[in-house]
Amino acid sequence: MISEADLRHLRRCVELAAQALASGDEPFGSVLVAGDGTVLGEDHNHVAGGDHTRHPEFALARWAARHMTPAERAAATVYTSGEHCPMCAAAHGWVGLGRIVYVASGAQLASWLAEWGVPAAPVAALPVTAVVPDAVVEGPVPELVDDVRALHHRLHHPAGRTARRPE
Repeated sequence: MISEADLRHLRRCVELAAQALASGDEPFGSVLVAGDGTVLGEDHNHVAGGDHTRHPEFALARWAARHMTPAERAAATVYTSGEHCPMCAAAHGWVGLGRIVYVASGAQLASWLAEWGVPAAPVAALPVTAVVPDAVVEGPVPELVDDVRALHHRLHHPAGRTARRPE
């Protein structure tokens, strides 16, 4: 069941995804929240420079491995604008993070991209539980899916989006 606190964190993920898009990157955002509700970190995609491993979920998993005990990681929740890709799901599982809550699923994103004629990604859009079978996962969250879809539409239909800054 998605709570009001969950929705608040997911809205922040959507804001972070919008920031990523505004800075010329792909629109994904994530927030790491401790078991007591304290926000420990947040990030958005940084793949525009060519390193496609710079996903926020991966960065937060690495941060958690360095700064949290195994028990703290297990009690934490990772909120994301989009379901973890297989790389990020594996990092989440290896680090032992707890619950994942996402707005839009990988299957939804793949469907949108196909609808818009965008070539498929080089990595399959597997559900998190196909990579981490015992993961506790909630999503998609219908209240915010249209917001995430709109961000991805702007990425792939750039007429209405800010141009990328030169590197």
